[in-house]
Amino acid sequence: MLVATVLPPGLSATFACVLLVALSIGGIPSARAQADDAAPMTIESDVHRFVVQHNGTLEEYDDTTLRANTATGVDAIAQHYVWFDKDTERLTLVAAESIDPDGNRHPVGPDAIRDVQEPRAAGAPMFEDGILRTVIFPGVEPGWRIHVAFRKSRFKAIEPGTFAYFVEPERVPVENQQLVFDLPADMPLYADARGYAAKPPVTEGGRTRYEFDYRHGPYAPIEHGAVGYAQYGDRLMVTTTPSFAAFAERYEEGAVDPTANDPAIVAFAHALTANAPDAWSKARALYDWMRANIRYVALFVGEAATRPHHVADILRNRYGDCKDHVALYGALLAAVGIRSEPALIALGPVYTLPSVPGYGAGAINHAIVWIPELGRFADTTAGGIAFGDLPSSLMDRPALLVDEGVLVRTPATQQRSRDARVQIGIDSSGTGRYAYHVEDSGFTAELERNAFRRATRERVQQIAYERLQKAGLRGTATLSTDDVSATAGPFAVTMTGTIEHIVWPDGMTGVPALSSLAGGIETQVEDWLAVPRRTRPYVCIGGTFEEEGQIDLPPNVKTIYVPEALSISAGGLTYASDYIFDPQTRVVQVTRWLKADFGKQVCTPDEFAQMRVALERIERDAMAQVIVQGSGQ
Repeated sequence: MLVATVLPPGLSATFACVLLVALSIGGIPSARAQADDAAPMTIESDVHRFVVQHNGTLEEYDDTTLRANTATGVDAIAQHYVWFDKDTERLTLVAAESIDPDGNRHPVGPDAIRDVQEPRAAGAPMFEDGILRTVIFPGVEPGWRIHVAFRKSRFKAIEPGTFAYFVEPERVPVENQQLVFDLPADMPLYADARGYAAKPPVTEGGRTRYEFDYRHGPYAPIEHGAVGYAQYGDRLMVTTTPSFAAFAERYEEGAVDPTANDPAIVAFAHALTANAPDAWSKARALYDWMRANIRYVALFVGEAATRPHHVADILRNRYGDCKDHVALYGALLAAVGIRSEPALIALGPVYTLPSVPGYGAGAINHAIVWIPELGRFADTTAGGIAFGDLPSSLMDRPALLVDEGVLVRTPATQQRSRDARVQIGIDSSGTGRYAYHVEDSGFTAELERNAFRRATRERVQQIAYERLQKAGLRGTATLSTDDVSATAGPFAVTMTGTIEHIVWPDGMTGVPALSSLAGGIETQVEDWLAVPRRTRPYVCIGGTFEEEGQIDLPPNVKTIYVPEALSISAGGLTYASDYIFDPQTRVVQVTRWLKADFGKQVCTPDEFAQMRVALERIERDAMAQVIVQGSGQ
């Protein structure tokens, strides 16, 4: 949220949502009555003015009035947060008051203003400079307003000689918002604005004033699975850095570390890779050690100083943010003769970058490693991803290689497959005994293994019951897995137990023609079909699913219906199923196979429309039943 967060230059309001939900605001309806009906709160007025100096220091003046329209809106505005860095900034509250519907003002007393530690620091001393000034407003009810104004002085530049700011609306009514940037005339501001109206710059007295105004009408609902709003909606990126190459050069200069070649670090890297025969094995061994031993402090790059801490300190403290992970992993790789470089990237559901460089939620906000010799990106902050793979939140998007100063793109796809086998034997009472085995390969294998690696015994049992229940079944479950200490390769889970009343001996029953429990073809297709008609690009991660089911029917039921085979192809989808009933053995065999190959990670609404009928037919087939009639015995 632009208003409440007052973030460092280059940091978007969306980052505040990582801190606390209450930090969220942004833009919508212009007509007050319509806004009141549609939204719990309204931004009546929001003015931000930045006065920037050549060296990157600045004064920020913010004046905001918010109105609570509903009880939910009261929760959103009655407690207000302003983020600041206590080591580089001074924050002064000029006004903090609630205003009742009659216009009476109720000042906030000093006992209702306090500073609290930024929660994401997670007790890590290297990151304790982030502070939230918390303002609790008195007497707020629907129809009340809060007014907060403050001045923030940055006496030490995050990036000396530069300025940048990113913002995107957070989907509440905005009646009037102004962003004003006052810079030296010889320090031009480059902008990528969408939805934010730019006024002509005004230059006088050796300074130039840039202004962007924002208002907005109703938004369409966010669609399940859609890409991030910043990819297609309103957003503003301003910066004094003229190009991505210059941006990369600044990061590279700031990342120079005299401790990176420390003999102790070199010796440590060689000890970790003593049994690794080649570059891939060495890089993997170091990667596995990093993700298991260096705790990730989830502060996005650009929120504070963009320079990593010294490698020696990171190694000693055993924690760091993403740029610290990059620095240490890069130093360990270099120690064993493997060249790497930082890659700056947008983490999350945004697959493009603004045309001008800068940090922000919908811009650059994360750092990973590029290893040219192996042709691989690596993110050691992603504990559940095996070396050689990437989290889906980093796939198919621009990445700025710091040493080369060029934008490249991360891989659009990576290997993913899932093989499932279900056997169900049903006795004359209608109770079933089942055995289920599923093996994941590709990037999802380590995600699954990591979930069990971190689970307690109680949580493992809970997962077993959840998977049974999500398949629409009730019964008992015992779960076992492959070795969770492995860090790569396929991963299998086995479940056994009983199912209650899968057949009713005295009536007609639809027996699920299972070929998988939760997580298989049915789950995947249901997720794609969560929105009946799409108007926005959406995330479409492919894969191959092979499933087999066997149902042993009891002798006291008669088989009335067995589903028919299906074969279908549309867009990037290929699907086939078959159902065979042997009356001699009373066994129903079920096979299903789905391959989704889109060649990318983002699909268009038109592509969804072309696949929709096929997806609906696949979903119906994956939910098929075998109908049996009990004899009543």
